[in-house]
Amino acid sequence: MKKICCKLSCTSIYMLPVLCFLLLFKMTAAAAYSGSDKEKPKQAPNIIMILTDDMGYSDLSCFGGQLVSTPNINRLAKEGVALTRYYSAAPICSPSRAGLLTGMYPGRWNFCTFLDTRKHNRNAEQADFLEPSAPSMARFFKRAGYITGHFGKWHMGGGRDVLDAPGFDQYGFDEHISTYESPDPDPNITATNWIWSDKDSIKRWDRTQYFVDKTLDFLARHKGQSCFVNLWPDDVHTPWVPKPDGDAGTYPKNREEEAAFKRVLKEYDIQIGRLLDGIKQLGIEENTIIVFTSDNGPLPSFRGSRSGGLRGTKLSLYEGGIRMPFLIRWPHRIPAGKMDTTSVVSAMDLLPSFAKMAGIRLPSSYKGDGYDRSKVFEGKASSRTKDLYWEYGRNNIAYNYPKGRDKSPNLAIRSGDWKFLMNSDGSDQQLYYIPHDPREQHNKATAQQLIANELKKKLEQWWRSLPRLANSN
Repeated sequence: MKKICCKLSCTSIYMLPVLCFLLLFKMTAAAAYSGSDKEKPKQAPNIIMILTDDMGYSDLSCFGGQLVSTPNINRLAKEGVALTRYYSAAPICSPSRAGLLTGMYPGRWNFCTFLDTRKHNRNAEQADFLEPSAPSMARFFKRAGYITGHFGKWHMGGGRDVLDAPGFDQYGFDEHISTYESPDPDPNITATNWIWSDKDSIKRWDRTQYFVDKTLDFLARHKGQSCFVNLWPDDVHTPWVPKPDGDAGTYPKNREEEAAFKRVLKEYDIQIGRLLDGIKQLGIEENTIIVFTSDNGPLPSFRGSRSGGLRGTKLSLYEGGIRMPFLIRWPHRIPAGKMDTTSVVSAMDLLPSFAKMAGIRLPSSYKGDGYDRSKVFEGKASSRTKDLYWEYGRNNIAYNYPKGRDKSPNLAIRSGDWKFLMNSDGSDQQLYYIPHDPREQHNKATAQQLIANELKKKLEQWWRSLPRLANSN
């Protein structure tokens, strides 16, 4: 204080009010940083990522679906933003999930189809599990102070004869409950050495309820802390096993028929409603970002009715296999009831976008393939500045489906409004102008040869840049 008085005595009296203000500001700021100020910084938002299994683009009634009404999931559309041009990282589960978790093309980690036995994986020229050295959205959030949980399907390592897959903690998860296709399956849903069984104590029709219960319990126990949660049910993947209703005359006997699917989707919607209600009851609704999407397209698609008429299914790089429904809600931060029909967004954009929304600085060493699209999630549509690439399969051994016109070439690129597909040997080149031809019926590769050649060059260059396993041919 003595030094301050000495300075004041040598200062013009006209500067006295300014110096007093600066001194007061400094003292107030110091009090805020010391925690004495009553208003504390707001808690970083919870993030809950709901990744549905094998959901078609139009399974939801808010995306035009006619088979089943989904009023609870529709609440996310009414209270948030819906994107109609969101793409998964792959047309099948394992690489799709790897792309989402890492924010990188799954081929960079030698994922190109679903993980199975070691023999299958070797024949498919892919890894047995996601390397723990790979970037992980959960790990980034955990290092930033989040509590992290994974509840549901994993399918990025573990199961069958792959017994050395890394545990969930190596990817940054504090808690987990998972299925057979994981390094640590929950015995309540894996009574036998398979994906599901009638002997499971948690029956097939109650699995989504089980995962929702675990998610709500996790959030309740960590209330007051910022939580990052993967809620990844294995609905609505086949087999569809709805809850018995006691009426043998109406109960669907075929677990891949439309009647069984409708019942499973209806129950799935009820459980998502339970999740939304539970979050509200916990008092954390306004500080929770909820994302709802799917890993890949449907199979079966029931004559295209589950994909809004888009060509292709699961296992296909046509739109029906990779264009997914996408909903995001964050009360008072994201506009309600907005549908964005122009912004092209990828699953690989989620990691940098969520980090931005949560105020997390990603390490400079992280080189993801997506980029920050948080402004799109906040309702500000914008065109895409980066091309998108897809790979499905590195040979002809493990890629025999789907049959017929839904079977696509194994490589694709979307650049602006153009989409180009071809096989890795350069055959079967196809070019579509998606805004005018979303069903990919009119191949423009010959009529627009300059564009096709340019995209072919880009696609070949990208595919050659992907790593290959040391023992692959």
